[in-house]
Amino acid sequence: MSIFSMVMLGIFVVAVAYGVMIYNGLVQVKHAVAKAWANIDVLLKQRHDELPKLVETCKQYKQFEQETLQRVVEARSSVQSARESQNIPALGKAEGALRMGLGQIFAVAEAYPELKANENFMQLQTRITALENAIADRRELYNESVNINNVRIEQFPDTIIAGLFRFGEKPLLVFASAEKADVDMKALFG
Repeated sequence: MSIFSMVMLGIFVVAVAYGVMIYNGLVQVKHAVAKAWANIDVLLKQRHDELPKLVETCKQYKQFEQETLQRVVEARSSVQSARESQNIPALGKAEGALRMGLGQIFAVAEAYPELKANENFMQLQTRITALENAIADRRELYNESVNINNVRIEQFPDTIIAGLFRFGEKPLLVFASAEKADVDMKALFG
């Protein structure tokens, strides 16, 4: 075997090894995104299971705003549908509506001393608030994993391997703009 052939074989082996390293890195990033999504999915499911209890507790107080409860029920359904279909943009929009509705329930509950004194309501409020905080933390981790994935599949030479093996871009989980708007306290207590 000539020196030229050995050099070419060596270059080929190094190139294949480098390609395998890139591929394995992309697989690792893809699974990090899937794991981050699974963590969010678990928390969304837990919250989904708690919301009917909260709504039923609030319904015990006949004067409690039925419109607010209805919005929460509808948003819960939208979140569930988007979660099951893994439609990240729709989930972000539905999450915004649900969080706004929950905020209204908790704010309006201030006007109902009996409800605020209800131990079941207080436990549910604490549990749902803890789940909301955990979802926010997991959303941050998910978006970081998605960002790493999306950057890797666009970088050279990773883009070549990503294209060959159809590694795709993943959507960020972004909540609706209403989620970021200031809360109109007059409207809540008016």
